[in-house]
Amino acid sequence: MAMAATTSQQLLSSQSGMATFVGLRATSARIAPASSVAFPVRASRSMSVRAATVVAPKFKVLKPLGDRVLVKIQNVEEKTTGGILLPTTAQSKPQGGEVVEVGEGKVIGDKKIETSVTKGDNVVYSKFAGTEVEFNGDDFLLLKEDDLVGLLKGDDIKDLKPLNDRVLIKIPEAEEKTIGGVLLTDSAKEKPVVGEIIAAGPGTIGEDGTRKPLELAVGNTVLYSKYAGNDFKGKDGSPYVVLRAADVLAVLS
Repeated sequence: MAMAATTSQQLLSSQSGMATFVGLRATSARIAPASSVAFPVRASRSMSVRAATVVAPKFKVLKPLGDRVLVKIQNVEEKTTGGILLPTTAQSKPQGGEVVEVGEGKVIGDKKIETSVTKGDNVVYSKFAGTEVEFNGDDFLLLKEDDLVGLLKGDDIKDLKPLNDRVLIKIPEAEEKTIGGVLLTDSAKEKPVVGEIIAAGPGTIGEDGTRKPLELAVGNTVLYSKYAGNDFKGKDGSPYVVLRAADVLAVLS
């Protein structure tokens, strides 16, 4: 029994903790064109992130206000790649989902700014953003548009289209060994802080309601803050980070 527990702990500790998006694709389901969407009750549910707020069954419509969006949360992985069933505490929190409803936008000055995402978009969001809501048998996340990291056009993080002031950076692999040839564990590897921008958002919206383009560009090699942004892994295992332009410290050339 002790040996089984040890093996399970080793399998869990070997996971990188970085989110992947294999299999996350746009749905073929059609969404009603009405301003508010009523969600049908499902008879059964797959395992997913436990919602923090449960909405009573008598309510059939949930309409976000302002620049908020309602995202249906992607299911959590229940097993490791080796087939070991994971306890709830060991399951990685998803960072992607499908937009099912959007607010009417926000007003800045005398201009109305609509949300930059629409129903049916697959999005990636900041790891601890928003409010989790269980509504009509499904798990959703209600969050502000600024908490959206980007639009996912395919099933790989390299296909991400960053939103607003965020940039997508491909970073080099951490060193596997010391100079003396000693193999490093994941916890001992130094996190890289240099990478190449492979996609950039359109910039932020200023107080006058106009968008200000970023000073950074695709192809820039940059130095960024060590613990900023959200880490991801591509389908091929390559590491990426998505962060705000303000967390980029310098451009290297």
